[in-house]
Amino acid sequence: MSILAGKKVVIIGDRDGIPGQAIEACAQSAGAEVVFSSTECFV
Repeated sequence: MSILAGKKVVIIGDRDGIPGQAIEACAQSAGAEVVFSSTECFV
């Protein structure tokens, strides 16, 4: 059983680092429900 199974997650990725879509795919494969996902630019 995954640590994220059945959990709801909010994902904020970084444009110059790891984008939100990549983190979202990992979280979903671990059983999490993604309620918000975005990629932002932190300058």
